[in-house]
Amino acid sequence: MTIQLFPLEASQKIRRNLLPAELVEIALRRGEGQLAASGAFTVETGQHTGRSAEDKYVVRDAETDQAIWWDNSKAMSEEQFDRLLADFITFAKHKELFVQDLYAGADPKHRLNTRIVSEYAWHSLFIRHLLRRPEASELEGFVPEFTVVDLPSFRAAPLYHGTRTETVIACNFSRRIVLIGGTSYAGEIKKSVFSFLNYLLPAKGVMPMHCSANVGKDGDSAVFFGLSGTGKTTLSADPTRELLGDDEHGWSESGIFNFEGGCYAKTIRLSKSAEPEIWEASNRFATVLENVVLKPGCHTPDFDDARLAENSRSAYPLEAIANASPTGRAGHPKNIVMLTADAFGVLPPIAKLSPSQAMYHFLSGFTAKVAGTEKGMGNEPKPTFSTCFGAPFMPRHPSVYGNLLRDLIAKHGVDCWLVNTGWTGGKYGEGSRMPIKVTRALLNAALSGELKNHTMRVDPIFGFKVPVMMAGVDPKLMTPRDTWADPAAYDATAAKLAGMFTKNFAKFEAYVDADVLRAGPSVSRQVAAE
Repeated sequence: MTIQLFPLEASQKIRRNLLPAELVEIALRRGEGQLAASGAFTVETGQHTGRSAEDKYVVRDAETDQAIWWDNSKAMSEEQFDRLLADFITFAKHKELFVQDLYAGADPKHRLNTRIVSEYAWHSLFIRHLLRRPEASELEGFVPEFTVVDLPSFRAAPLYHGTRTETVIACNFSRRIVLIGGTSYAGEIKKSVFSFLNYLLPAKGVMPMHCSANVGKDGDSAVFFGLSGTGKTTLSADPTRELLGDDEHGWSESGIFNFEGGCYAKTIRLSKSAEPEIWEASNRFATVLENVVLKPGCHTPDFDDARLAENSRSAYPLEAIANASPTGRAGHPKNIVMLTADAFGVLPPIAKLSPSQAMYHFLSGFTAKVAGTEKGMGNEPKPTFSTCFGAPFMPRHPSVYGNLLRDLIAKHGVDCWLVNTGWTGGKYGEGSRMPIKVTRALLNAALSGELKNHTMRVDPIFGFKVPVMMAGVDPKLMTPRDTWADPAAYDATAAKLAGMFTKNFAKFEAYVDADVLRAGPSVSRQVAAE
């Protein structure tokens, strides 16, 4: 593995490691965005309001050929990348560039010296918030081990560069550089760093995780896996526990550590009463608000207005959260929580998983989109299986991450839980959303260690253990079938969902042990129990 440095001398003007106030001033002068009344910097990203997954490529070479999960990654040849890099260098000659030298990773043993070269001042501000900021003394002699070059106004030539469109995210893991062009969505920068860490760390025995994490007063840390809309950010932002981070972490021989130094929170329908920590952090000087509409006349953010994007975002440093950890590090987790928003109304509000079941559900990465949220979805919920709860950012085969996680769970005796923040009493459109107070009560009992000592039943289809009852929680909620007006309809829907799990997991059967295969749902298990 060699390091490809981007020749900064190619540019006419370089701005290095500017502070937030300087970056805001320059971004305003250049017309990159506008200030909200709170001092937050608001931007519009144009046609790209989310990641361009179909335009992301990994260079296929001697090192990556056998290491990358090519079923999940588009290949780019070395020759195509060299042409792209040469054109990036030529293009940058006429640009003022902003450079941030930052750390990816709070653990000094495993952190990555990362250089972000960007065309926009606000992108430099964004990534300064999101990664970890070295002390001034640490910047002297800083040597980058990984570089992201972000030129939104660059346009790729599909026939010449081998791309699908004019937008490109080209990851050369062997040379430790990523080139981003044709998109202003800042999340591409953050996810490029995460993707490289997901490639690099498993070889060191470190588990990279798309998760949030927090720690209790007694040092009991917890990890929260979950796809978008499952409550990962909301549930980890607990005022009684210290927040490590809301999105990306590693699990090493020393414990867990945040990859980042900031948060990138969704803001659509953000409420001060429901999520006060995130609301306050989103209304402060130099916070970056991406695709958030400002109310005319007063310039206050309208978080309910989705005209620019449903995927509106807020980027701010961790210190904007009052109970955020200053170190971003904690010991080995005592609990792992896998969040799902089951729109089929089948799964219980909480279930205890064995290590094999935890690996099964980690590889499955299940949640469900509700009917009507996307064109062509019809009236039925749509299952979403994103392996490892972050398939787009996992360059290696899922079994690599699954085996790492299972070994760490077994080694450290971690309790694992599946938490359904979705529907109860029927599928979406018939039942109702799981009450947040029920989720929080059950989650608090799980993290305290109380819940695992409760009487448990074994779910007849999914095989995991479910608490029979807990004080303050309606006992019916603990047995989803009892919440449906038509139990036979529940049985049919549960069998259907079990079949979806089995069909999705078929691609992993050759890579997992028999005990993991047996950990999945089975309608025949229900028949045998009857």
